[in-house]
Amino acid sequence: MTEEQNQRTNVPAQEGEVRATGERRGMFGVSGSGDTSGYGGLVQPIVYPGAAQRPYGGWFDEVADALEARLGDAGLDRAVEQVVVHRGEITFHVRREDLVEVARLLRDDERLRFEFCSGVSGVHYPADRDRELHAVYHLLSMTHNRRVRLEVSVPDADPHVPSLVGVYPTNDWHERETYDMFGIVFHGHPALTRILMPDDWPDHPQRKDYPLGGIPVEYKGGTIPPPDERRAYN
Repeated sequence: MTEEQNQRTNVPAQEGEVRATGERRGMFGVSGSGDTSGYGGLVQPIVYPGAAQRPYGGWFDEVADALEARLGDAGLDRAVEQVVVHRGEITFHVRREDLVEVARLLRDDERLRFEFCSGVSGVHYPADRDRELHAVYHLLSMTHNRRVRLEVSVPDADPHVPSLVGVYPTNDWHERETYDMFGIVFHGHPALTRILMPDDWPDHPQRKDYPLGGIPVEYKGGTIPPPDERRAYN
């Protein structure tokens, strides 16, 4: 193992201050769903890792310094809201209006070279007021053998995030799935339609306010239209 790899794999977990946003009742945080897990009376605080303080450790500071310098040159000093280092991983929380430019800098800068985005994940935090929906991007630098995350938070009432398909084409189907499951709308996506559920399916199944169980089966008697009548994207 090289010295660089040793630093990368042995960065200590730096949790920083935690941020409480409410409490979770029951094992899955839902009510009225007939929870039979035996944990229906469980009450736990909902906390998230807070912003980390420098030095972050290992190569994290190199990446943060390079990104900060490029953002300053581009007049985007406020693009990164906070940096979280937790369990040996680093996440840059970015304003949605600056997401595309931050991703482009991470991809193109010689000191960063995060050439590959392995996808975007949706997260729903109902108690995180005005930040209920999160889009989390997983970036890999094959040049430097490093991984970082970008995270964007948007309110449930305005779930719009710019698409990164123009920067990372691999995000195409991932953004469709995140829209399908969580309802995050990716502006600029070439064909933002459902990818798992039927087009007329109500709501988004991986949100925490979606009911567990009791959903009637809607596929009975379903038919597959001929190819010339199926959905097209042109």
